[in-house]
Amino acid sequence: MLALPIVGVSAADLTLRSAELSPEQAVTRMIGAADARVSHSHMSGPVNQTPDGTRSAPVGGYKDYDPSKASREKPEPVESLLPAGSQVLKDSSGYAKVRTTHGLLDTQLRELDTHSPLVKGMITLNRGRLPEAPGEVIATQAFLKDSGLFVGSSVTPRGATSPRKIVGAYELPDELGRPEIIAPPGTLIAPLNKALLASGGRTVTADDNYLVKVGGAGVTWDAVKAANAKGLVVVSRAVILDPPADSEVPLYRDEPKAMFENNGNKAVEMAILATIVGLAMLEICLLAGPAFAVGARRSRRQLGLVGANGGDRRHIRSIVLSGGLVIGAVAAVIGTVVGILLTVVLRPVLEDTLGNRFGGLDFRPLELAGIAILAVITGLLAAIVPAVTASRQTVLASLTGRRGIRRANRVLPVLGLIAVAAGAAIALYGTTSELGSTVVAGGSALAELGIVALTPVLVGLFGRLGRWLPLSPRLALRDAVRNRGRTAPAVAAVLAAVAGTVAVATYQQSFDVQMRHEYRAELPHGTGLLETSENSAYKEVPALREALSRELPLAQRADIDRVVVGKPGCESFSGDPGCGRAEVHTPKEQRCPLYEDAKGSSAFPEEQRKELRQDWRCQESRFGTQHSVLVGDEKVLGVLAVTDPGTVAALKAGQAVSFDKRQVRHGQITLRLITEQGEDDIMSGRYDDTPGEDKVLPVHVAPDSAQSWGVELILPPSAAKAAGLVTAPVGSYFSLDGAASSEQRQRMDGEIDRMGVEASLRIEAGYEGDNSLVMLALAVFAGLVTIGAAGIATGLAQADAEADLKTLAAVGAAPRVRRTLSGFQCGVVALMGVVLGSAAGILPAVGLRLTEQREAEARYRESIEQGFAAVTEAVPYVPISLPWETLGGLVVVVPLGAALLAALVTRSSGALARRAAG
Repeated sequence: MLALPIVGVSAADLTLRSAELSPEQAVTRMIGAADARVSHSHMSGPVNQTPDGTRSAPVGGYKDYDPSKASREKPEPVESLLPAGSQVLKDSSGYAKVRTTHGLLDTQLRELDTHSPLVKGMITLNRGRLPEAPGEVIATQAFLKDSGLFVGSSVTPRGATSPRKIVGAYELPDELGRPEIIAPPGTLIAPLNKALLASGGRTVTADDNYLVKVGGAGVTWDAVKAANAKGLVVVSRAVILDPPADSEVPLYRDEPKAMFENNGNKAVEMAILATIVGLAMLEICLLAGPAFAVGARRSRRQLGLVGANGGDRRHIRSIVLSGGLVIGAVAAVIGTVVGILLTVVLRPVLEDTLGNRFGGLDFRPLELAGIAILAVITGLLAAIVPAVTASRQTVLASLTGRRGIRRANRVLPVLGLIAVAAGAAIALYGTTSELGSTVVAGGSALAELGIVALTPVLVGLFGRLGRWLPLSPRLALRDAVRNRGRTAPAVAAVLAAVAGTVAVATYQQSFDVQMRHEYRAELPHGTGLLETSENSAYKEVPALREALSRELPLAQRADIDRVVVGKPGCESFSGDPGCGRAEVHTPKEQRCPLYEDAKGSSAFPEEQRKELRQDWRCQESRFGTQHSVLVGDEKVLGVLAVTDPGTVAALKAGQAVSFDKRQVRHGQITLRLITEQGEDDIMSGRYDDTPGEDKVLPVHVAPDSAQSWGVELILPPSAAKAAGLVTAPVGSYFSLDGAASSEQRQRMDGEIDRMGVEASLRIEAGYEGDNSLVMLALAVFAGLVTIGAAGIATGLAQADAEADLKTLAAVGAAPRVRRTLSGFQCGVVALMGVVLGSAAGILPAVGLRLTEQREAEARYRESIEQGFAAVTEAVPYVPISLPWETLGGLVVVVPLGAALLAALVTRSSGALARRAAG
């Protein structure tokens, strides 16, 4: 019991410390043996950066930076900006789909000369060899695992004209889970882009980095700042190993340093950690204390002999405390050794779980010693109460087995009552405090400690229920009440475990109710949408539609197309040559003024912004879809549950239907075909100057009550053809005849994988919570702790009541009475702990929910006052809901299970012996 937490904590300490890399190890994994890694900042003009090169910002900060004024000219090659004589190695990478045995896999394609000495430390070759000739690649272990391929097989990026042979397997020490393949420079990304351009597909955008070796002292901080002036970002080995002072970092003069750090609130984190450790130690003490009491009770004759031979109370206390000290020390040694051995043996598993290789096993003797001392202290604390109790026994009582008269402690309940009141007050104050959840957690912990201190009194109150119980449960309850010294710690241990479980379960249940309330369906219930995620897969859509009709029980299928501008394989917002898009042009007087200004809504005074938020032109739809302009017939309206007769008739008659009245003027809508993205683009809110061809179409406006589920405009095929629009298939809306089974969904997903198409299949089934597993795990944890604590208390009760059990046997009591009494003793302890714990656990959950409600309402009011939200938007809903199923299982099932288990493991008869006199 004492060693188990030491095993976990010591293993966690060694694991986390080993996963922390030294600066030298970290920089080697990033840039290999190079002095620096250099890349473009992708910003116009000079930049400032953090010393480690992970964050950068334009000179002067973001407040004065206008991306629209950025130069559209291609930046200078990095090689031309580097010092003469530098050794430079280009590292290019980009993401693409790669065909595997299962379908398609998102993979990072990388071009790098792996034979260069600058790469040493960046990758680890596990088997095979490095690529040498065009057409050869090496792949990460993660890629081989996910793809089903192996060293020696061929791999083909989607759109490539020829496969590549995998000649080796490697891993990235800092990113073990990344699917990646590496090829020699110029043999992978460039040929793939050439093939994609020829087929009208989307090209791979490569991100270029440069490994640089300059020799000497390396790339100094002054050299880094000089590179920043040219718009470059640098990761320098010399700077990382010897970082400059904050005063020498220009970035920290433009923006606060905290903006670039993710350290969080260390004080709050340490307070939370200390609270968790303290409560864990309390739980262990409460569980281990009765166990020490059992040992002391069974050794009372030996302790009595110590007193008979001249030993006083101090000696008795020392003996029992020494037992706790020895057991704690043994637990510390065993727990620490086992924890270290588990970490060493399970190192590969831990590294795979964390996603990075250890720099080496980093033993911190002081930390491990501190963890071990916790076990010693816990053992000592757990033995204090049994030691004091044993020392108060008279020599005669210890030798004869008499229990004597035990007086209740009157101070402890008073302190407990004060702690409960203070903790509850602090928790309620936390619901209005800026620190919020931290104060609530602290107050709840204090209140729980108070309830633990009140446990003897509360156990006594339970004794008044005995008059209405049958013989065996009445004996068990009265025995527990009369011997509160052994009952209270066990009840308190159950209370603490159950309180934590109920707190988390209540919070989780309340959050689940909130998510159910806030859930917004994407489609009418029982309908779905199958669409390709990439426009380049338009040729595969007919086969997808046939598979959909074959594998799912469809009631209706409505095929939809999209409007094509330029090449049909271009992505919707691609800026590649020959690509374009279609946008609905909103008349100027019907646009929301908040989005017309280049600075956005912040350009308006607060009052005006607040007023404009209520304007009908600024009311945004809550729904979104990949393609808001569709080409389809009236079946689309049927699946989307749009039943307005006028709308259905208009679309059936060949007239376009609009669901956004802001886009319609004089019964017409303007569809702008954009072939070239200019500086004044629709995407920037500048409509009028965007170059493109306008198509003016007559349109029917659907009533406001019609829910379009994100669709803004539906064009019938005849209207699209008459307007000279080019279309391409994109997918289908559908409604189900019943529900799709898991097997049917899996078969459809298998068809999509078999085709090697990136497509999504959504079926609206309403809100589906996923907290059942969490609730079950919490209930099992609380049940195990409850059974363990109740079992310890039962063992102590049997040691205490051995004389009474012998008397029962002597007077002819049935053998089952012993078993029944044992079961009820265990069940009574479990029931008292569960009931008290359930009541105590509700307080922190309620406090946290009230805190969240206050914060949500404050954000809502602030958004309304500043004009960032409309009054019509929903008021925050933060409910408090009790997990009745979990509570029912804890209050009924767990005590019943504990009682049955105790009855089963108890012998029905004991050896008949002479009862001690007295």
